[in-house]
Amino acid sequence: METIIIIFFILGYAAIALEHNLKLDKLIPALAMMAVLWALVAFGIDTVPNWFDSSAHKLIEGFAGFSLEERHILLEETLLHHLGKTAEILFFLLGAMTIVEIIDYFDGFSTIKNFVKTKSKKRLLWIFAFLAFILSSIIDNLTATIVLITILQKIIHDKNTRLWFASLIIIAANAGGAWSPIGDVTTTMLWIAKKVSSAKLMEYLIIPSLICMVVPVFIASFMKPFQGNIDDSALNNLPESKNKYGARMLYLGLGAIIFVPIFKTITHLPPYVGMMLSLAVVGIFAEIHSRTQFSLSNVVENDGDDAIGFHSPVHKSLSRIEMPSVLFFFGILMAVAALESLGILFIGAEALKAVVPNIDIVVMALGVGSAVIDNVPLVAASMGMFNEPMDDHLWHFVAYSAGTGGSMLIIGSAAGVVAMGMEKINFMWYFKNIAWLAAIGFVTGAIAFMLIRNINF
Repeated sequence: METIIIIFFILGYAAIALEHNLKLDKLIPALAMMAVLWALVAFGIDTVPNWFDSSAHKLIEGFAGFSLEERHILLEETLLHHLGKTAEILFFLLGAMTIVEIIDYFDGFSTIKNFVKTKSKKRLLWIFAFLAFILSSIIDNLTATIVLITILQKIIHDKNTRLWFASLIIIAANAGGAWSPIGDVTTTMLWIAKKVSSAKLMEYLIIPSLICMVVPVFIASFMKPFQGNIDDSALNNLPESKNKYGARMLYLGLGAIIFVPIFKTITHLPPYVGMMLSLAVVGIFAEIHSRTQFSLSNVVENDGDDAIGFHSPVHKSLSRIEMPSVLFFFGILMAVAALESLGILFIGAEALKAVVPNIDIVVMALGVGSAVIDNVPLVAASMGMFNEPMDDHLWHFVAYSAGTGGSMLIIGSAAGVVAMGMEKINFMWYFKNIAWLAAIGFVTGAIAFMLIRNINF
């Protein structure tokens, strides 16, 4: 039974990794894999030799002696447990995505144009790199990449030069997302699963992540594409905010997202509770600024003297949420949960530790692997494989490796994929020109992490 389940998992995993070749959205194999795996577990529950207790992080003793009825009850309880843990991550992401969409509804990201004041390509590179690094730690690396490349397209007209800038933005955005609990899906997963705390994550990863960004940008700043100045007239083409509340909603939205870790620290409640509170606050201001009127019988928007219909910014923002991405996370997390419940990941981890005693090599291999396949299932698998306590250095290294390793290939991260689509970046062009820069940044950041870890021991 375990062999069949592993085969189906590998096939589903391969379909996800080859989505561009198969022209099949990765959502489909993720959901199919999740359903099939749990169905196989249910059908073969009477032959399963081991069962992993996720709450205790160990195999259940005496499981072989459980009756069929007891096994089915345990299966339902385990499925409900994993559904609850997965839902915490999904509702957190839905809240964060909605806040970002509300900011965009008010054209708040146009405020960032105020930071671009130079004609020097080298200085412009550093400005965009640091903006990507900071923004991705707050609004996630995917959104930060979209925002900055959109601005980039307004001020750099040369296609080849823009490809270089966009590629370095990918590296900076992924590095920025790795040190923040809300900067990348994988770090969010580790944070919500109580593998890392926000304070320790930032303490151990901000310097390695910064080095991971600074080193490639420093090297690139001496290369030919970043020499000279951009067209002076291009700076006048920066997008102007179409809404007078844009800047206010930008700062309010970013502040609301930053508030979530603070709320968790104060109340000790799961992060999604704080995110829902932040969404509610941002939603209130969004409705006020859109001059929406509410009545007991209907909902209308007042634009001057006449009601012209309802255009709630919250409803509009919710309609723009990428539900395929949310369902993909659901499918892959629940599929990995099936392997975890059978004890396959736990037993595999013990065997891996015996073969490769140096766990750092394993984690760095995970980072390299995240450049080839999606880092979400890799991190989900690592959460089931290792049972180290909260804030163990292993989890911080996993967060760093999975978050930054994807920069080595254009398809290795969400930021890279969206940049590939926006700028039509060729896979081989990125591999030849950018992969080595990303690899240097990844390795130097990893070395920095190990030094910091050893100093703090």
